[in-house]
Amino acid sequence: MFLIIGLGNPGQKYKDTRHNVGFKVIDKIAQNLNIEVDKKEHQGLVQSTFWHGEKILLVKPQTYMNLSGQTVGELINYYHDQIDDLLVIHDDLDLPVGQLRFKKDGGTGGHNGLKSIVEHLNSQDFNRLKIGIGHPQGSMDVKNYVLTSFSEEERQSLEETIDRATEAVKTWMLEGIDKAMNEFNRKRG
Repeated sequence: MFLIIGLGNPGQKYKDTRHNVGFKVIDKIAQNLNIEVDKKEHQGLVQSTFWHGEKILLVKPQTYMNLSGQTVGELINYYHDQIDDLLVIHDDLDLPVGQLRFKKDGGTGGHNGLKSIVEHLNSQDFNRLKIGIGHPQGSMDVKNYVLTSFSEEERQSLEETIDRATEAVKTWMLEGIDKAMNEFNRKRG
């Protein structure tokens, strides 16, 4: 089973913020599969199904971003013998809006959701799909910036980015992280 986790904050207040692009990718995959990620389990919303012949578990932690590791840790402990691979989908300040980048493992880059996951797993060894949200301009605080909505211009490209991210997750699952990195880590022209 592939464990695919999109990071974000629960609630209508945060639905369209930059921090919630991970949730948006999970929602798009679910929409394509005609399912709802609505089963409450392990402090998250989850749903399992088959996608291209592979069993997947889609997850949206409901602990708020900074405590995402609680959900991930519980799921890993519960399903550990059944998990073939883990992918965490999250926003990234250091990438321009619309750019995707896979990473095999490594540090957290200051991302509090990733810090929480690393803390609960006691490991940095998991796959990530980073989705660029751009960096704040001027003196805007990063904590405030990630909770803002995308501009109208950015929203136009966001749907395409979410579609590409969905294809990227499928490539990761079916062909592995190296193939996904080669195909999706290129800068968009």
